[in-house]
Amino acid sequence: MKLNKNLIFTTLTMAALTAAAWAQTETAANAASANAPAASAPASTPAPVTAADIQELKDALAAQQRQIQALQAQLQAQKQAQQKVQSADLPAVPVAVTPPAPQASDSTVTIASNLQETPTHKSQQNAGSSDERIRNLEREIQGLGPISFSGDVRLRGEPFFGGPTDASLERMRARVRARFNAVATLGEQFRAGLSLASGDINDPTSTNQTLTGFYTRKAVALDLAFVEFTPKNFKPLTLVGGKFRYPWYNTELTWDKDLNPEGAAETLAFNLDTRILKRIAFIGFQLPFAEMAGTASTDKRITQSITYGGQLQTNWQLASWLKLSAYAGYYGYRGADSIALALARAGTKNPQTPFSGYLPLTSGNPVQDSTYTTTATTIITVAGKAYPTGVTSITNSQFASKFGLFDTIARFDINTGHPRIPISFIGDYVQNTEACGNLPNIAAAPTNTSTTIYKQTLNSSCDSHYRRGYWAEGDVGRLEKKGDLQFGYTRMYIEREAVLGNFNYSDIRQGTNVTQHRFTAFYQLDPRVQLGFTALVGRPLGTTEPWLTRLQFDTVYIF
Repeated sequence: MKLNKNLIFTTLTMAALTAAAWAQTETAANAASANAPAASAPASTPAPVTAADIQELKDALAAQQRQIQALQAQLQAQKQAQQKVQSADLPAVPVAVTPPAPQASDSTVTIASNLQETPTHKSQQNAGSSDERIRNLEREIQGLGPISFSGDVRLRGEPFFGGPTDASLERMRARVRARFNAVATLGEQFRAGLSLASGDINDPTSTNQTLTGFYTRKAVALDLAFVEFTPKNFKPLTLVGGKFRYPWYNTELTWDKDLNPEGAAETLAFNLDTRILKRIAFIGFQLPFAEMAGTASTDKRITQSITYGGQLQTNWQLASWLKLSAYAGYYGYRGADSIALALARAGTKNPQTPFSGYLPLTSGNPVQDSTYTTTATTIITVAGKAYPTGVTSITNSQFASKFGLFDTIARFDINTGHPRIPISFIGDYVQNTEACGNLPNIAAAPTNTSTTIYKQTLNSSCDSHYRRGYWAEGDVGRLEKKGDLQFGYTRMYIEREAVLGNFNYSDIRQGTNVTQHRFTAFYQLDPRVQLGFTALVGRPLGTTEPWLTRLQFDTVYIF
């Protein structure tokens, strides 16, 4: 503004000087006319204002006008950015506006997207979890150059009632979750991001940390680390690699929302200008999850466990008040037995095994897929009689099923005419096309020796008819601005071989072979504070076990 003030001062000065010269000319002329008879000599006249003086004044005024127009353009851009934040589908975040420097280019305010998103339908991309609603509320404002930050802290009280008659699942616990995200925009084509989160590092489906352990410090680990590439000459294509959020649409029937897959994914999406069909997209992904070293003396090759899959996405405008999103996908797990072995190790008190490269894999709920587990118990012989030593290790564990999941989802979004009361319905149907397909590959238990007794057990016989899962969810209301409310109900029914039971919703009674109800209520106390209540009521299929009720009282602080 200093330059603008100088220009104004210069303009006013020149105008004053011009006016003074004009006044002097007029005064001298009038005096000469009045005294003409008495004057002995003609009066002298001042020099006239030249064309150069006038041009100089015009140039100064034009320069000032250009400066004023530049300032108006900058203020308009800032005003539009603020209006964009206030009218967005997420809570507004105060944006600090700094007065522009002289001769600077138009200032802009950059609002970054939440850590890892599909280009469209961000708020719908991952349904069926209050956790996703929190992620969608995390707005990021550009901080240090191209780097943006966000995060949240959640406090939870969680009592359990009912369940097995021995009361083994009844408890009352307090939990905390903390997450911190950073995203950097690297030019026109690249984004990179990372996230740190609390929780058990051996549990991929939860970032919660139970407040226990004699006040010991709680673990924080790398939850996201990705690089995303969108070619500037072909915007429909997006490639991502590393540890990233789901690029495909899903519910927690198949994938828990706290799980972030690893590997690579490709998205090819087109927005269409037709009356009904508005978007079509194709997603592919390759997600390695384990390596297993060979144990045979002649074969030490390392085998790779990996998930291959893809999804077709379509979005339809059926009416002015009704939208349909339809998805069809396939998840093919190769080498899933490595999961069975890791889970078995986590469930034994002495998880020794000849297999290398494994951590015990924990899960938020008991995994009920049909599983064969082989154990080895060490014995000693005294006076010709064998005695077990009590040292037992897991030598092998395998699923009775392979897992090739065909997943179809339909979502209806209804505009009720009131912005605070939208309604949505989600239906998800999954079928394991390879149920009981691993039975020919089950390895027999080794023959007993003088020092070891081998035993193979099966937790449940495999029936290929039990291969389907169902998810039906309805929600009313939104969670975007202060005072918003949302209520929801979800019905889940998952047969034993339908899904891979340790990767889906970790808060239900058990991963498969379960019937489950979920009731939710959320209130946006403040743009940065959310209150939540969730009731989960479930029990195993085909049993008369009392219903296990799990209540969750949440307070979430978003920054």
